Amino acid sequence: MVSAATAPAAGAEQRLRDLGYVLPPPPTPFGAYVEGVRIGKLLFLSGMLPVIDRKPQYVGRLGAELSVDDGYKAAELATLSALSAIKEHLGSLDKVTAVAKLGVYIATQGDFRDHPKVADGASELLFKVFGAELLSGRVVLGVASLPLGLPVEIELVLEVAD
Repeated sequence: MVSAATAPAAGAEQRLRDLGYVLPPPPTPFGAYVEGVRIGKLLFLSGMLPVIDRKPQYVGRLGAELSVDDGYKAAELATLSALSAIKEHLGSLDKVTAVAKLGVYIATQGDFRDHPKVADGASELLFKVFGAELLSGRVVLGVASLPLGLPVEIELVLEVAD
């Protein structure tokens, strides 16, 4: 578990490098929409999926075909795609001044109960990259299915610098 005491003091770009993460290529839409839109100081991202180069990396539902650990990794990968989209849109992750909203949607079998553990894949990565001072609360929802049979979809709204 990450704590305020263990989060690095550097900016988001440096934190990402220090953690050894490599961003995937920026995602491209699977339909008639854009990946992100900026309105004033807010950047709204479309749902981010655990895909690389438009190829699903995890397929299935949590509690059925996939484990909690698979779900955690899928949430982390979807968040890496979100970070890539943010960087593409803003030029730098350092322009993020706050995470206004994090939504995590999880495709589950009916009796699945470990939604928070899966969503931590997104929350913990955002914490490591942006630090506790920039984070918001989150909403975590279990759903019957998600696009392309993927297990996780991440929604982010960010406050950004001019």
